[in-house]
Amino acid sequence: MILVTGGTGFIGRHLVKGLMAADYPVRVLLNEARVKQLDKYFSTPPEVVTGTVLDDESLFRAVSGAQAIIHLENAMWWGRRRDLERIELAGARKLITAARAARVGRIVFVSQLGAAPASAYALLRYKGLVEEAIKSSGIAYTIIRSGLVFGPEDAFFNHIAMQLRTNPFFFLMPGRGEVVLHPLYIDDLISALLGTLQSIDTVDRVIEIGGPEYITLEDLIRTIMRVSGAGRPIIGVPPYLLRWMTALYSRLLPRALITQQWMDILASNRTARIGNLSQYFNIRPKRLEDTLITYMRGRNYGREIWRNTFRRHPRVI
Repeated sequence: MILVTGGTGFIGRHLVKGLMAADYPVRVLLNEARVKQLDKYFSTPPEVVTGTVLDDESLFRAVSGAQAIIHLENAMWWGRRRDLERIELAGARKLITAARAARVGRIVFVSQLGAAPASAYALLRYKGLVEEAIKSSGIAYTIIRSGLVFGPEDAFFNHIAMQLRTNPFFFLMPGRGEVVLHPLYIDDLISALLGTLQSIDTVDRVIEIGGPEYITLEDLIRTIMRVSGAGRPIIGVPPYLLRWMTALYSRLLPRALITQQWMDILASNRTARIGNLSQYFNIRPKRLEDTLITYMRGRNYGREIWRNTFRRHPRVI
C-alpha cells in the first residue's frame, strides 16, 4: 500500500493516476472538502482516509498497513508563513511520528532545489527543515529536490501567462531576470517518483532533478510570451518592491496570481545537474518550449484570470 498525502494537488493528481496505472494499491489522506472533489479528478477514486496531517487519529489510520508514504501535502503556492509552519513542518513531524509507530518502510518527499534549514527565504527554509526531520527520523527515505514543475495546471508558468493578460502594456520582472531556473515537466517528475519505488539505489538519498535545460527568468518570460502570443515590454523591478506589491495583492484579492513564495523561488539560482534524471531513473526529460506549445498556445488565459484570482484559498488544515 502506498499512502499519498496531498493527493488532489497538481503533483498529487498526476501521481495517484500514475500509481494506479502501474497497479500499485493507493491510499490518499484528504480533508472533507477535498474528498468531495475526488470525482472531478479521478474516474476510479483511490482508497480514501478522511482527515489531515495535523490529526493524529486520522494519520494513524492512513499510515496503518502502508509500505511507503509519498508526502506531497504543502502550502507552497498559496500559504502564508504560518501556513508553511503548520502544514509543511508541523504536519511532516506528525506524519513521521505516525509512520514510525506503524513501521512504514520508506518516506518519499518532494522538496525544492535550494532547500536548506538555514535559508533566508521562508519557503526554502521550511522545505529544508522538513528534509532534516525526515533524514533524522530513523525511517528509510528518498528526498527528491525538484526544479520548477510545469504542466497544464501548474501555478507558476500558467500564472505568468495570466499576468501577461492583466497588463497589455508591460510586464514587471523581479530584478534583472538573471536568476537561472531548471524547469521539469510534470510527467517526468511522476516517472521519477515511480522510479524511486522500484530502485534500491534511491534509498536514503537526496536527489536533485530538473529538465534537459537551464533557463534564466527573463528567457523564461520571453518564451511564455512567444508561446502564448502575448508579447510585452519587460521592466525590471527591485525584488523588495514586488514583495510589497504581492503582500498588498494578497490582502485585497482572495488569491493573488503571485505570492511571497514566488519571490523565494526566484531569489537565487536553482539548478541540478543536467544528467541526474537519466542517471537515476533512465528518463529522457521533455524540453520546455516543445511542451508548453502543446497546452499553452491558443489557451484563453483572460478567462482563467478571474477563476483563479477570485477562488478562495484551500481550507487551512
